[in-house]
Amino acid sequence: MKNPIPKNTICLWFENNDAEAAARFYKPLFGWEFDDLGFATMIRRPGYGDHLAATVDPGIRERQESISAPPGFADAIAWLAPLTNGQHHWHVTFSVASRDDSAATAEKLGAVLISSEDTEWAKTALIRDPQGAELTLSQFTPPSP
Repeated sequence: MKNPIPKNTICLWFENNDAEAAARFYKPLFGWEFDDLGFATMIRRPGYGDHLAATVDPGIRERQESISAPPGFADAIAWLAPLTNGQHHWHVTFSVASRDDSAATAEKLGAVLISSEDTEWAKTALIRDPQGAELTLSQFTPPSP
């Protein structure tokens, strides 16, 4: 299956144990909306999906409807998840067509593969770039209908 996500789509993860405090800060700062989905909080910038549909991702709404994405998913710009360890922090995830190919390329360029995971919706690889920054490569792999 061809990956339907445009190259270089970026998603931010914010690990924080106080979603209400985060919303009080970021909503007025950036105009973001926060939707608790149970497993994580979706952070949306209203109108972002319209921008994507008009520029780089004309099929975004149809693709998301076909996988029963939650309302407002096209406007998602970040996710707030419970803190797993350490300090509250942001983490960047880059959408890629192939996790394995991208991880291999990153390693050839001097990155270190820290971990990889296959889930129901994605294949991910956590890498550390040659300068020491950590990021995730994520291949969207929705379940078959």
